Amino acid sequence: MATATDARLFGKSIKRREDPRFITGKGNYTDDLKLAGMTYAAFVRSPHAHAKIRKIDLAKASAHPGVVAIFTGKDMTGVNSLPCGWLLPDLKVPPHPPLAVDTARYVGDPVAIVIAESQDAALDAAEKVKVDWDVRPSVTATAKAADKGAAQIHEVAPSNVAFKWQIGDAAATDAAFKSAPVVVKKRIVNQRLVANAMEPRACVARYEDATGDLTLWVTSQNPHVHRLLMTAFVLGIPEHKVRVIAPDVGGAFGSKIFLYNEETVCSWATRRIKRPIRWTSTRREAFQTDAQGRDHVTDVELALSREGKILGLRVKTVANLGAYLSTFAPAVPTYLYGTLLNGVYEMGAIHAEVTGVFTNTTPVDAYRGAGRPEAAYLIERIIEAGAAALKMDVLEIRRKNFIPKFADGYQTKVALNYDSGNYGAALDKLLTMLDYKKFRAEQEASRKQGKLIGIGFSTYIEACSIAPSKVVGSLGAQAGLYESGIVRVHPTGKVTVLTGSHSHGQGHETTFSQLVADELGVPIDDVDIVHGDTGAIAFGMGTYGSRSASVGGTAIHMSIEKIKEKGKKIAAHLLEASPNDIEYVAPAFLPECFFFEKPVEG
Repeated sequence: MATATDARLFGKSIKRREDPRFITGKGNYTDDLKLAGMTYAAFVRSPHAHAKIRKIDLAKASAHPGVVAIFTGKDMTGVNSLPCGWLLPDLKVPPHPPLAVDTARYVGDPVAIVIAESQDAALDAAEKVKVDWDVRPSVTATAKAADKGAAQIHEVAPSNVAFKWQIGDAAATDAAFKSAPVVVKKRIVNQRLVANAMEPRACVARYEDATGDLTLWVTSQNPHVHRLLMTAFVLGIPEHKVRVIAPDVGGAFGSKIFLYNEETVCSWATRRIKRPIRWTSTRREAFQTDAQGRDHVTDVELALSREGKILGLRVKTVANLGAYLSTFAPAVPTYLYGTLLNGVYEMGAIHAEVTGVFTNTTPVDAYRGAGRPEAAYLIERIIEAGAAALKMDVLEIRRKNFIPKFADGYQTKVALNYDSGNYGAALDKLLTMLDYKKFRAEQEASRKQGKLIGIGFSTYIEACSIAPSKVVGSLGAQAGLYESGIVRVHPTGKVTVLTGSHSHGQGHETTFSQLVADELGVPIDDVDIVHGDTGAIAFGMGTYGSRSASVGGTAIHMSIEKIKEKGKKIAAHLLEASPNDIEYVAPAFLPECFFFEKPVEG
């Protein structure tokens, strides 16, 4: 194992610290947890996309051997809807009960929970729950959701429209299209995607009747946010009486950010039966109920000069939100999508309209890039269409429209200000790796022989590290997106790092340890990373949007800087000097010199 006495560790290729326990089967996942008195849950779900619940007959299921309790939505009195954590102007927010009470609105919508002494007993009893369904018309196609005569899903959202949102300059864009000699149009479908993490979602909820404390172990990317949303907004439990622990998490890519029905219901039910409850999703349940991604239908137009310069971009997108608003659903097709439609190109004008619609499908939320891939796909597809219309090489049209090299900011037509860029140089570097002219010649020769070979290019901008809080708050977020880091140096010289970020496979234990070992001059094995436990960490916003190293790592670094300042004061005292005369040159603090703990939000 590398140590701090080697060359700097940060950025160096070393063996990941967490991998030995994973590859030897010693990971600590939610489903591995074993508690005394454990019970097991199975959910009864709607087999219909849209149906009224006339009656739920629990008699046979309740009599099944091993059944402890069965609850329906009507039992959960005093429980509020699952919240939407990102609001837009005039957003229609329909009720989203943890268990459907009178209507199921998508296949997989849970209507009852069966709790039993074993998993098999729970599953068998769930099959005996008889639901009298009144099947209603449904709408599942994104493009048809707002059509006249489409099935109405929520009373609060006429024509199934959750919001209408726009960005850019409509008048300038219209003028650009009126004068443009060349206009290309496309309908682009960015299909729905299903999340499929190696570890399915799971939870274990345990209520301590003697103290009134509730502990929830759950597959979550952000346990503090999980606790906040579930306690304050849904169950009405004092936050300090709830501890949320996210142990090892086996993959997520966004699908484990959100507050879901199942962990909420199990947390409520454990207080009723006063025994621990475990629920682990099956793969079928995961496909039906994990928040899904994308699902846009877009009509896009590009206005061009005859020389290939982009004069205007007009975008009209219908974004499918599913049957309910998931935690951050409204942000994805608006602020995470529309603000990137300028891409890496100079554009005369841009205007985008986004209509969010409800359908009788699984809720849609952030998944793998969340809005940014949709924007890049849209721009690059229409750029290719423009090149074809002008009979122009696909690289020539891109290079002709690249924003020129800049280092002091570039204001886009869709709100964002880029800090720096040199897109032409990036393309040049790519072409040094590929003899483009030679490839085109080989392509032409191959076609004459009946062999088809192709090449594709994509040049795009990405937005990561969703922060700081002031910005996202102005865009509709209902929580700050800061991060916290606490670095504790113990009298023995060992170091504990508490971070609000959470790993679901990225290797944070290694990355953060490299940073701390370098800065404090300690062996990397002497650094312990603690995350995923609201009982140990003051607060954190979790991991998503590629923010852990940039935001979480920055908070840790700021805490380290505080430790260095403390070290200077101690050294100055020992040397009978002024702290201003002490300079930190290299990691050289002696373990016995200091003990410091400082939380920093960054």
